[in-house]
Amino acid sequence: MTATAPAPSPARAARATAYLPRLALVLAALLASLFTAASPATAHAALTASDPKDGAVVATAPAQVTLSFSEQVAMGDDSIRVMDPQGKRVDTGELRDMCSGSTVRYGTALHTGLPNGTYTVAWQAVSADSHPVSGAFTFSVGAPSATSVSLPDRQVGGGPVGVVYDIARYAAYAGFTVLVGGAAFILLCWRRGSAERPLQKLVLRGWVTLTAATLAMLVLRTPYTGSGKFADAFDLDGLQAVLETKTGASFVSRLLLLGAAALFIAVLFGAYARRQKIAAETGSEGTDRTDRTRSASAEADEAAEAEAADEAKKETSDLAFGLAIGGTVVAGGIAATWALAEHASTGIQPGIAMPVDILHLLAVATWLGGLAALLVALHKVPDIEREAVQRFSKVAFISVLVLAVTGVYQSWRQLGSWSALTDTSYGRLLIIKVSLVAVLVAIAYLSRKWTGRLGEVRSTEGAEAGAPVEEPAEVLAGADVSRETSSGSDADPRRAAQLARQRAAREKAREKQVRDADPGRAGLRRSVLAEAGVAVVLLAVTTVLTSTEPGRAAQLETNRSAAGPAVPNRAVKITLPFDTGGQNGKGTVRLELDPGRVGANTLHLWADGEDGKPLDLPEIKIAFTLPAKEIGPLPVAPDRDAPGHWSASGVQLPLAGEWRIDVTVRTSDIDQTTVQKNVKIG
Repeated sequence: MTATAPAPSPARAARATAYLPRLALVLAALLASLFTAASPATAHAALTASDPKDGAVVATAPAQVTLSFSEQVAMGDDSIRVMDPQGKRVDTGELRDMCSGSTVRYGTALHTGLPNGTYTVAWQAVSADSHPVSGAFTFSVGAPSATSVSLPDRQVGGGPVGVVYDIARYAAYAGFTVLVGGAAFILLCWRRGSAERPLQKLVLRGWVTLTAATLAMLVLRTPYTGSGKFADAFDLDGLQAVLETKTGASFVSRLLLLGAAALFIAVLFGAYARRQKIAAETGSEGTDRTDRTRSASAEADEAAEAEAADEAKKETSDLAFGLAIGGTVVAGGIAATWALAEHASTGIQPGIAMPVDILHLLAVATWLGGLAALLVALHKVPDIEREAVQRFSKVAFISVLVLAVTGVYQSWRQLGSWSALTDTSYGRLLIIKVSLVAVLVAIAYLSRKWTGRLGEVRSTEGAEAGAPVEEPAEVLAGADVSRETSSGSDADPRRAAQLARQRAAREKAREKQVRDADPGRAGLRRSVLAEAGVAVVLLAVTTVLTSTEPGRAAQLETNRSAAGPAVPNRAVKITLPFDTGGQNGKGTVRLELDPGRVGANTLHLWADGEDGKPLDLPEIKIAFTLPAKEIGPLPVAPDRDAPGHWSASGVQLPLAGEWRIDVTVRTSDIDQTTVQKNVKIG
């Protein structure tokens, strides 16, 4: 490697360094403005409400149990189970879809005649971003009681099946990264690498890993979201049900796109690699001919060969352009199978979030997968050009910029507030991920310095005429191998095999000598190896992050839990004095609202005169108003049950809050007054 590129001037480097603080300030301002403008949303489904509420004590057994979620979920007939204090199921097992508009609500009917005691509700579902969610809560009828219900320790998506499924998810991300990044490294940075066997093996292994992991997740999806038993992976009915879901469709689409990727790989390492190899050999031969005296006919032949070489070069460039376009489309399609089935497809702004997620995945794959390809080239290929490493440095820089912009948007969308960074698991994992990216960038800076020194020693040595090159011991020991081979000693098959092994060892030692002769290459290899090690950890954290409940949803559930269990239902009792101003116009009314909760209530009202005896009023009217929600007044016309006693059943209060009760009392044709009082309805 004799070609060298001029190092950046100090002035240019200083200008680039000066722009870094400004870039950081712009990104920080953008992040702050996004967090400030955040509006409530979730990505994982969260249980937002239930009827009865968690911890509620109801007077009579409800006819059904309903659950409300923050987003669409997939549920089956056995997704909601209600058990009595002895652990016996008391629900009918029939799922009721009560969704309407933006409200996501499901319920199940209960058997009639349920006795008093504490009941347990256990539920599980699959959220719109393909991740399983589950939970449980209790409510009591009449009064709380001891309960012997034991919920299963295994959470949906856990157990051995969950471990294997998570490993497959990690393998899928790793395979995608190596496949896309390795191919991008070849086409964008080092086209001659398409003919190198180590890089061919790397990209092919990425394709095999991604394909195998996708198939594994497809067959494990049924036990992963259901029973947790490996045997259910062979349930054809379950597989058919998976194929009808958004996640199943994404797996099938990914497999079809991987078929197209196989064709891309065949062309890249077939026709394109052969043309690159021929072009390299032709260029080498042309260089050798320039050192010899040529005749006119030879020059004519060389001119024809040069014209043919130019034509071949043009065809090779056209093929490279087609491969780049086709590869980008296939890679973007594979990335879209994640965006369409996971966090990006739910919550706020999915139309923006999905393209951003695709760009994010492609940037990660180009950077980290290209890093893996560079590491393999540095270890296995002795003559990678310095220009190829410099081109990858530019590609990596652009990838990091795309990664930063898309990452800021995703962070705002999934967190929604600064507190979620430290108060939720998603936020803490995000901090770890950002820290690992910062470490990667720092190591990449060191790699960039080693790139500037790549090939300097060998270039200097090559400039010195007659500079001796010390042969390693392995090479000197193999010198006799060539002589023995040329003398025909390899007629013996066993001896021939031994000589072949010795020749391979000699070539390997020579390649190692070439690699180790350049300290810049050795330093670059070490720094890239460190980058690759950090990248493996970063990819693992990213995989865990995609299966972790986002900060928005986690904080929503935390706020719901912080509200505590529902206040036990108690009858609301109030006493209101009144004075209509007429004869016998003074007295009190006593009102009782039972059970004093949202929903249906029974109302009783008694009127007493100044002497404490029942006062039979000509007319009495009642109205309920919830000023905070601008609801009401809701009029109630009670029936007269006895002198001084009125009642009404089925008084509906739709929401919890501070309700105002207005009681209008008329003691004569012209004398009446309205008294009121605020009460808390839970």
